[in-house]
Amino acid sequence: MNQVTSVSQLSDVKPTDWAFQALQSLVERYGCIAGYPDGTYRGNRALTRYEFAAGLNACLDQVTKLIGSSTANFVTKEDLAVLQRLQEEFAAELASLRGRVDALEARTSELEANQFSTTTKLNAETIFAVGDTFGDGAVGEDKTNTNFGYRVRLNFDTSFTGTDRLRTRLQARNSARYDRTTGTPMTRTNFDGDSGSQIILDKLSYQFTTGSTTVEIGAKGLTSDDVAPLINPYFDSAAQGAVSRFGAFNPAIYNTPGETGIAINHLLTDKLNLTLSYLANTAADSTEGNGLFNGSYGAIAQLTYSPSSELDLALSYVRSYSRRDDVDLSLGTGSNNANQPFNQSATTGNHFGLQASWRASPRFALSGWAGYVDAQQLSGGDAQADIWNGGVTFAFPDLFGEGNVGGIIVGIPPKVTRNDIKENKDNATSLHVEALYRIQVSDFISVTPGVYVITNTDHNKDNGTTWVGVLRTSFNF
Repeated sequence: MNQVTSVSQLSDVKPTDWAFQALQSLVERYGCIAGYPDGTYRGNRALTRYEFAAGLNACLDQVTKLIGSSTANFVTKEDLAVLQRLQEEFAAELASLRGRVDALEARTSELEANQFSTTTKLNAETIFAVGDTFGDGAVGEDKTNTNFGYRVRLNFDTSFTGTDRLRTRLQARNSARYDRTTGTPMTRTNFDGDSGSQIILDKLSYQFTTGSTTVEIGAKGLTSDDVAPLINPYFDSAAQGAVSRFGAFNPAIYNTPGETGIAINHLLTDKLNLTLSYLANTAADSTEGNGLFNGSYGAIAQLTYSPSSELDLALSYVRSYSRRDDVDLSLGTGSNNANQPFNQSATTGNHFGLQASWRASPRFALSGWAGYVDAQQLSGGDAQADIWNGGVTFAFPDLFGEGNVGGIIVGIPPKVTRNDIKENKDNATSLHVEALYRIQVSDFISVTPGVYVITNTDHNKDNGTTWVGVLRTSFNF
């Protein structure tokens, strides 16, 4: 608070205010009224005893100076008597205030000396997982050994204006990919992958908001499941949601190529959001068949409608291009044919998706999706293929305890229902059934046992059933 020498310095004090004369007298006679740094007095706000003690102390100091100066005749005996009584009345508050200020100054100095950054916050996520598969799968026998893996992410979020965010993410991961032992991408978990236990730059993006529009520019790691609302609120997280990759969200839309580019979310109304994005796979590579526009990419358009806090609907479209020898239409969530309907020939896809989520009550939520891909071969022929998938999720929040979530996920992973290349058409239908229970141990730790079963593995009538069991522990701080 700053000392003032005239009432006119206080912008919110007017001559018509009932206390104007009293304030004017205190300022001009004793010079012991202080205002806030923004030039206001805030006279209509309730006053704490501590604030009154601080103001009184300022007046006492000023009166002491007046007594010892030539202007001491301005102070009467009655004034001194009143001030003495006030000083005695608030002696305890003044002593407490001095102690609190001293302690606050000490803590502030310690924070300033040890703070990580004035603009950057660190948050982290760690996953430990034990898992195994059972059944013949697509390879005729169970080749998976019980395994223990991990994924660690460190996010450095920097803000320069208060409404923007520069995210730098470091990641180390070594978690088994079951498609390598079961012969089908359908068995992949939501957090698998390996980087040789090395720490890598996993994401680098800058997000800012202007009006009703949020823009995010990604140099690395800005993937399709980052850019648009996913409409599967209890299961879309790798650390807290589904244990399978398929159970997280619609793979026809959110498992599409690209990690470098731009994403725009614009609120058309308070209930309707428009998402537009363009993401490329090899934007930094200047060689032939790569770059920002010549390599594999995915361009997304989505309308998300939320008529109430309980209901969300989304209609999505993706235009994808996968260059030769870089084809993976569903990023490892369906059959081998669905990911590469024309083997490794260059492929384009028109992806259509419908997603919905309904929170029927505080203890039950229902979500689901349907996805369709119209795939076209671009090299080595002109074949076409139809790829379908769908899923329904049942969530039970606070099941047997606050913060816990029980879940059941049932669906059909991406399947080739028609293909001009006959041998790449799936001849059966796999059913994905998943059950999980997330136990919220604390605000920072959760443990999730989960199991999912896949019938007619890889949409092949000659294959048996595959079981996948996972015990995931997540730490967030």
